[in-house]
Amino acid sequence: MPNVAVVDYGMGNLRSVMNALGELSVAAELITEPASVDRFERLLLPGVGAFAQAIATLRKSGMADALDRFVSSGRPVLGICLGMQLMCSMSEEDGMHEGLGWVPARVVSFPRSRGLKIPHMGWNALHLERSDPLFDGIDEASDVYFVHSYYVACERAADVLASTEHGVAFASIMGRKNLYGMQFHPEKSQSIGLRLLANFLRLPSQC
Repeated sequence: MPNVAVVDYGMGNLRSVMNALGELSVAAELITEPASVDRFERLLLPGVGAFAQAIATLRKSGMADALDRFVSSGRPVLGICLGMQLMCSMSEEDGMHEGLGWVPARVVSFPRSRGLKIPHMGWNALHLERSDPLFDGIDEASDVYFVHSYYVACERAADVLASTEHGVAFASIMGRKNLYGMQFHPEKSQSIGLRLLANFLRLPSQC
């Protein structure tokens, strides 16, 4: 397995991500310094919390610039939950905030319709929108575990690999070149989540 960096910018349950990678016998390392990024073959950007605080922290630390260079190199990147949202152009969470801009997409709130529970929390099904090596061994309507109040609306339908229904159909997995995002928590999604992580770690570089 390739060596993997997990970006630690102070937001998210990193222990569960590291534990999941450990179950896959992956040599992963938590990194906090921008200079460390280029040492790795692929990268995970997890996160839980507020978009504005997260993007401000990444920019202030210089990590955003280091991540931009990593993405440009063609090496695979996986955003998890807030990490997926940070990959987008813009977020509407608590005002308008620019994201990393890697994927043309907007982070928006679920509709405040009667009876719709927000945050979207618990198990829900993945509907596979197109074939991808990420889905090796993954069946249609496999359940994964979500916790989020905002979702990603991709501008390009081709960037939506899988969708999920919660009041609206939203992108639960997106993919574009060497970039992947999972709105759910693969590290909390038992065997399906582990299989998706393992598949990501086998994806070829786009260098």
